[in-house]
Amino acid sequence: MLTLLKNLKGDKAIWGVVALLALFSFLPVYSASTNLVYVLGKGTTAGHLFKHGLLLFLGFAIIYAVHRIPAHYFKGLSIIALPIVLLLLAYTLTVETNIGGVRANRWIQIPFIGVNFQTSTLASVVLMVWIARYLSKIKDTAITFKESVLPLWLPTALVILLILPENFSTATILSFMVIVMCFLGGYPLKYLFSIVGVGLVMAGMFLFVLFKTPEILPGQRAITWRSRLESFWNPDSASADSTHQPTLAKIAIAEGGIVGKGAGKSVMKNMLSQSTSDFIFAIIIEEYGLLGGGALVFFYLLLLFRIVVVANAAEKIFTKLLIIGVGLPIVFQAFINMAVVVQLFPVTGQPLPLISMGGTSIWMTCLAIGIVLSASKKNETDGASQEVDETHPLEVLSGQL
Repeated sequence: MLTLLKNLKGDKAIWGVVALLALFSFLPVYSASTNLVYVLGKGTTAGHLFKHGLLLFLGFAIIYAVHRIPAHYFKGLSIIALPIVLLLLAYTLTVETNIGGVRANRWIQIPFIGVNFQTSTLASVVLMVWIARYLSKIKDTAITFKESVLPLWLPTALVILLILPENFSTATILSFMVIVMCFLGGYPLKYLFSIVGVGLVMAGMFLFVLFKTPEILPGQRAITWRSRLESFWNPDSASADSTHQPTLAKIAIAEGGIVGKGAGKSVMKNMLSQSTSDFIFAIIIEEYGLLGGGALVFFYLLLLFRIVVVANAAEKIFTKLLIIGVGLPIVFQAFINMAVVVQLFPVTGQPLPLISMGGTSIWMTCLAIGIVLSASKKNETDGASQEVDETHPLEVLSGQL
């Protein structure tokens, strides 16, 4: 164990925050899993806790393996991974699954082990690495919109459009993060403002169709999207079904008060159907109060602070963009989840990173953290010159694209 700890590289504060979040997750997951056992009749609380622990163990194995990879290798790996995730996203749209009562084409089953894999989570990480590679390549060079269409906007549009039909919230969040990434990466503002303008117009047209004639939209998810937006904008006129979960979450928060009811004493966990995933933050506040919820917010803010610090300390522009590109979405997703619970945001179905029970969400979060830790290693961020090894075949390919 001591040898393993000595081999841990990268920012120690990030390691510590991630470990604390993962350890804390056992308490609300164990408590909220009674909903799965006694309400839905699925397994045992000990079984769900063991599964959560196994998923976290594999997640930390991913972190350890990925953080040992030199950061510049991700340039070449993104070239290989992007076509693969595009094929996976396209294939996922042909496979209908029912996970937690949600029927959608979001998951594929990993052969032999039977684990459901949400391809959009992997695609989001890969796309951000791809964009970091491209923006680092054009840094301090004049670039026209036409020149960036094929290497930047076409892959971005393909990934988002393949995610959008079945996962509107993920596609929206990813679109926002791409814009933020391009802004921080120095992409010409005149083109970026034009893209944002066109995007807002298209979003307006989409919302008009969604509320006026949703039946012309493909698939069944449009009805769910409209119901969630209606319940957020006008809860008084929304259906009881669409406001049921947010209302229960508010009750859980109100019951928690300042210090909470205590570990395992939540009542609303047996009524919230997504108490182990999307609405686990409500259970945390009910059991640990505003103090517990505030402490969780603090640790996510601390993670954000460390991500910004290590990105600022990095010498290479690709390393800076890589850290921001894969690290910022973790914290952003966390605050989106918490904003949904307190009804500052429409229901999105986004889990709470490293806390919610789940499989691929934990693993892809750990993949992103591993990349951040790889890029935060001292030999990647110090003043010593560490040039890319152009003899590596992936780096040669990266330099040609």
